Amino acid sequence: MSPSTEHFASFDGTRLAIHQVGAGPCVILLHGLFSSAQMNWIKWGHADRLAEAGFRAVMLDFRVHGQSEAPREAAAYPPGVLVRDVAALADHLALTPGEFDLVGFSLGARTAIHAVAHGILDPRRLCVCGMGVEGLSGWQRRAAHFKRVIDEFDTIRPGDPAYAARTFLKSQGTDRIAARLLLDAMDDFDLAALANLAMPAAVICGDEDRDNGSAEKLAALLPDARYVEVPGGHMSSVTKPELGQAIASFLAEDITR
Repeated sequence: MSPSTEHFASFDGTRLAIHQVGAGPCVILLHGLFSSAQMNWIKWGHADRLAEAGFRAVMLDFRVHGQSEAPREAAAYPPGVLVRDVAALADHLALTPGEFDLVGFSLGARTAIHAVAHGILDPRRLCVCGMGVEGLSGWQRRAAHFKRVIDEFDTIRPGDPAYAARTFLKSQGTDRIAARLLLDAMDDFDLAALANLAMPAAVICGDEDRDNGSAEKLAALLPDARYVEVPGGHMSSVTKPELGQAIASFLAEDITR
């Protein structure tokens, strides 16, 4: 299936891209850092799997990513900017609370958790992929790693722990100035707020993925969640069909069509 693409103006006028495929109940999908809807959800067939399962997959390109704008002004990156962008998307789509599902991978997962925990979004079901406890409560440490990738971009060589992230950043053509500003707009998460995520949730993570800490511990802290293990590490799990299958299977449970 070929997704359609359109743009809409977010809360501050920044033009963001959304890609859609399928028909049926809406599923919002949020990609990872330095990635895009194309790289996370479309290229490896996950969006098609959701469409085949009877869903309408709506995939946002975060600002600075994919086909969305990447403003270079600091004013375009207030605290919680990505959560505000997702809220703007929900308004654009006129979504009704409890009548859509929410899926995020890595950065998309922590954005989804922030949005739901603070009452900004109220999905029917939630899928948190590639995320663990430390990726929420210890974000500043994780962000420091990515800031180093940007700041030392031209001097990072093979063998450096940052080389894989540097290579991926380069392959995606990400605007490094805008990305640096975006990283400064995110903060740590108070784990006590996980109690607000009352909807059924699946914490889905690669069996070799420890980039964001323990996904199993995160699942245990959520009121109504299960841990689902799929093959792969943080970068490779998104390339495998099991990720999309796990998402589609969880979201299809008890759905009213």
